[in-house]
Amino acid sequence: MAQQPTSSALRALALEFKSVQEEPVEGFRVKLINEDNLFEWEVAIFGPPNTLYEGGYFKAHIKFPPDYPYSPPTIRFLTKVWHPNVYENGDLCISILHPPIDDPQSGELPCERWNPTQNVRTILLSVISLLNEPNTFSPANVDASVMYRRWKESRGKDREYENIVRKQVTASRSEAEKDNVIVPTTIEEYCIRQKPRPQESEADMTDFYVDDYGDDLDEEEEEEFNDDDEDSGNEES
Repeated sequence: MAQQPTSSALRALALEFKSVQEEPVEGFRVKLINEDNLFEWEVAIFGPPNTLYEGGYFKAHIKFPPDYPYSPPTIRFLTKVWHPNVYENGDLCISILHPPIDDPQSGELPCERWNPTQNVRTILLSVISLLNEPNTFSPANVDASVMYRRWKESRGKDREYENIVRKQVTASRSEAEKDNVIVPTTIEEYCIRQKPRPQESEADMTDFYVDDYGDDLDEEEEEEFNDDDEDSGNEES
């Protein structure tokens, strides 16, 4: 029997979704896959300028567990991404999404793993960082890891890794055109001027961890969420 979502998970995700739409993260756009389901998001990831992934448009799905934020979400790329920390099926392997268990063989410290103070914003920023600085110590894609190390150690003379990535970046642009999205290619286009957050809208993070906070979002909050639920993944940036 499937675990039912907790009220704190519903509240946390509603507030986080609203937050990343009102104050977007640089390099990302998000939308709900299904407007009636807060637990599955689609993310459009723009390759950061001055990296091999510059100009790329990579789609991914984020799936949240019913007890979020106590357990981490999972991320799977829909677009082909040749990267040491992305499995061939698209699953992303990153420390911040690993359960906080003591596993000496992983080479990860407990503090590098998931904890309930993390959120979508910190996850997405970690993914951006990982694109440019892969973790090759415990790779998900061994071949990509070997190629990346050769490329890095040769200072770009061994171009096998670079050529594969650039081909994927070029291929991803057709998907951007189909979605009517202009992919940023400069620092100025990539960076988003954040709007100041009104003081009264700041959320008390401790509220997320009270399972009996409420059975559901009240009618006023649900109505407000529905009004704000716009597809930011298909807007021009």
